[in-house]
Amino acid sequence: MANNVQTKAETSMTVAEISEKYNGGKRIINFTGKKKIFFGISLGIIIIGIICNFIFGTTLDIQFSGGATLTYSFQGNLDENEVHNFIQEKTTDRITTAFSSDLVGGTGNNVTVQFSGNDSIDKEIGASLTTELQTKYPDAKFALLEENSVDASMGFSFLLKCLAAVAIASVLMVLYVTIRFKKIGGLSAGMMALVALFHDVAMIYFMYVIFRWPIDSNFIAVVLMILGYSLNDTIVIYDRVREQRKVMGRKVPIDMTFNVSCTKTIKRTIMTSVTTLAAILTVYVVASVFNIASVKGFALPMMIGVISGCYSSICIAGPLWVMWQNRKAAKKAAAKQ
Repeated sequence: MANNVQTKAETSMTVAEISEKYNGGKRIINFTGKKKIFFGISLGIIIIGIICNFIFGTTLDIQFSGGATLTYSFQGNLDENEVHNFIQEKTTDRITTAFSSDLVGGTGNNVTVQFSGNDSIDKEIGASLTTELQTKYPDAKFALLEENSVDASMGFSFLLKCLAAVAIASVLMVLYVTIRFKKIGGLSAGMMALVALFHDVAMIYFMYVIFRWPIDSNFIAVVLMILGYSLNDTIVIYDRVREQRKVMGRKVPIDMTFNVSCTKTIKRTIMTSVTTLAAILTVYVVASVFNIASVKGFALPMMIGVISGCYSSICIAGPLWVMWQNRKAAKKAAAKQ
């Protein structure tokens, strides 16, 4: 009887009383009450991304679409746009150029030229382009360092394998969450974690589309890393929800339990994300100073992914899980009547 009285008292507690009892008197952030704002922000970005996708399309790197790559070394400083336009005039294929500095090999400045749509590139074409660059920029001392070709069918096969790796990783992560968090609705927790992962992948993909970056191996690497990072954030929150549910009891509305749990973990989550961002930003700055295109192409999407992963765990996965639990409880109540 005493337990029933205590339960009824707890369920009728005000937000201030719950804050005093379970959060040390500190303000409880109403995350679930702002879910429409959170969902609206995500949907807005996705809609912008879809529109840009229709306008610009998706550009695949030659690693996936097939093509050829020529890497040159040169000395001194050159106008990157001028070099790009000069090489583009020598071919009917669409090209991309990436400039970087070789800090290890001692070759000075490098430029990588990618020819999309070529299954291979004739050696005479490579030699001819080298001669033309040397004639156009005699003081730069252009020299051909490396020449690679990728067959279109092999590139497509590689893309499918990468996508399969992402799919398998996602499924295994969801299974882990489902098994680990049985006490708070394992399936719902796993499914909402999966939605958050899809949200993060979409954010990274649309960023590539909006900035018109080619989808390459860096994209797959970033996606796999962000899947793990985002899921870790989600698991931290689910862990706290499970603990708070034991303390606060199942009679307390799940919305309040989630809000208290997130309020207690928000500082830790933000500090972890800020620390991670600081490290990645340092890498990006160093890569920018030395013009290392491959590192910049990895670091910048990672920063966006870290922000998205932190956001989706709290503002997407959590509120959706609460909605699932409330709907489940409503169905049970309706069935009893």
